[in-house]
Amino acid sequence: MQISKMLKPIMMGFTIVAAAQVSAEIKIGFSAPLSGPVAAVGQDQYDGFMLGIEQLQNKLGGQAVTVLKEDDQLKPELGNQIARKFIDRDKVDALVGLGFSNVLMASLPRVVESGTVAIATNAGPSPLAGAGCVPNVFSMAWQNDGSAEAMGKYAQDAGYKKVFLLAPNYQAGKDYIAGFKRIYKGQIVDEVYTQVNQPDYSAEISQLQASGADAVFVFYPGGMGINFVKQFSQAGLVKKLPLLSAFTIDGTTLPSLRDAAVGSISGAMWDVALKTPGNAEFIEAFRKKYNRTPSLYAAVGFDTAQLLNIAVKKVNGKTDNKAAFVAAVKAAGSELKSIRGPFQFNTNNMPLQNYYAFQTIKEGNNFTVKQLSTPLSAHPDAYVTLCKAK
Repeated sequence: MQISKMLKPIMMGFTIVAAAQVSAEIKIGFSAPLSGPVAAVGQDQYDGFMLGIEQLQNKLGGQAVTVLKEDDQLKPELGNQIARKFIDRDKVDALVGLGFSNVLMASLPRVVESGTVAIATNAGPSPLAGAGCVPNVFSMAWQNDGSAEAMGKYAQDAGYKKVFLLAPNYQAGKDYIAGFKRIYKGQIVDEVYTQVNQPDYSAEISQLQASGADAVFVFYPGGMGINFVKQFSQAGLVKKLPLLSAFTIDGTTLPSLRDAAVGSISGAMWDVALKTPGNAEFIEAFRKKYNRTPSLYAAVGFDTAQLLNIAVKKVNGKTDNKAAFVAAVKAAGSELKSIRGPFQFNTNNMPLQNYYAFQTIKEGNNFTVKQLSTPLSAHPDAYVTLCKAK
């Protein structure tokens, strides 16, 4: 009798531990700009990610998953606070999203110090791709220069002799301009950096008209892109001057731009025109769930859920071993069946992937894109040789 009384609390203890193990779940901290002019960019990343989670029966690697969501408002200091909260208070297993390049860079010190897996779904800043690369931070999206390099290659192949360049004045804007110039060998008649979230581009468009350029390349994501392209069209330039862009005319902006975007050419690693395995099913599922067409941001979010599913399986759900989980994420990149086509992580944790050229077209009353070419295939970024954190 005494022995059974003594064993009872011990057995209860085992029961509690077992229950805790059964109910253990993967916790993801997701942050992105979810308000303001670029809210659609963040929302599409989140919606694509959550669609992927839903298709995995709300599990990652067979483990139940909780996703915590925060709005960084495109403010670096706020993004840093959110990352610290996710790591220090919420004890997340991985951070996803991490905002634009300026927000990601502001969050980096605590993320690196913690060793927590961090997967950017909208940024690949050049410092992080090169000498500042770290083992636990990945870009599931792109190295910033990639799409611009594809447009530089496209402009070179098209024979444009003089090009005018425009971008917002922050890390990604500088990366995109640098990427275009790296491959394009013609004359840059001017390069202009504007304020982030600037609404009026009339002065820059007047400068462009007077420049004698054969074409213009711009990087203006979200609301910035809507404003620029509409004003470019209103100035009567759509049929006069080829408009090349990256992250300016996409699934988040085309519904607002419509006719203003027709004929423009964009460099990207994904769009609805791709005939890759699983892409049509993803587009159909996204439209059914959210009643809109996905953008490349949604595609990256969706791929990220699949990547994490593979990685969690590799560690049998034991994500508390951070170094092992980091290694599993890196390895998962080579196993992922991405809807964008070929994909794997390079040694600097940036994607090796194709970059395509898409043209905006009108079919009846609908606006969509067609694929023109693949300017860059399995493209490594320009900074990888500077990365020593393999």
